[in-house]
Amino acid sequence: MLCRPIPTTDVEQWNDTLAREHDIDDYYRHSGWAIRWVEYRRLRIIRRMVRIQPGESLLEVGCGGGHVLAMFPGANLTGLDVSGVILAKARSNLAHLNARLVKGEITDIDLPDDAFDKAVCTEVLEHIIDPEEILRQLQRVVVPGGTIVVTFPNDGLINQIKSFIRRVKLTKLPAFRCIAWGADEYHLHVWSPAEMRDLLSRYFTVTRASSAPLAVIPLRCCFTCVNDRKR
Repeated sequence: MLCRPIPTTDVEQWNDTLAREHDIDDYYRHSGWAIRWVEYRRLRIIRRMVRIQPGESLLEVGCGGGHVLAMFPGANLTGLDVSGVILAKARSNLAHLNARLVKGEITDIDLPDDAFDKAVCTEVLEHIIDPEEILRQLQRVVVPGGTIVVTFPNDGLINQIKSFIRRVKLTKLPAFRCIAWGADEYHLHVWSPAEMRDLLSRYFTVTRASSAPLAVIPLRCCFTCVNDRKR
């Protein structure tokens, strides 16, 4: 794992700047088709891994613009995010759903033990100063036996592909015209898939792994975990 310099600015301000520089709605709607295909596949994997049942409670840590929570209209939804800028988008995108949106970090919000049946943390841990504390909190607030779905960007492979695209000048093609996607300049940590599995295994039982867009192109790595904490 490579740890990049920790931001010296206020965490909320830092994330608000990220949200302004990388508009999440624009990313999902107007990125090149290749990027939208990757994210479409990631969302499908998350929906399949969560397997929500009507009436279950679902927490998303780092809910962004609400695009993940929007896939689970039958659940009791809670989204946390430290950025007020991004939460404004989530409120708009989730206005028609039973969604509670809270500004702040999970470490600072007084969530009770065993409060949620399931949780999602997708493309978030790489932005967090102390990702293991997030995992400890998820272990606490998700019921024993509950599902936690974690995804992260495989930055090692992503950066290799970006370098290749630039080297052979594929940026002239519409699909690759903008490859400054992913806000990787805001990533504090870089993991390989094996390193992330090892990290998650310190807190949960990893029961499934999948990749988007395809197993042979693992740009987004997705893990299903079971909270085997005892009551």
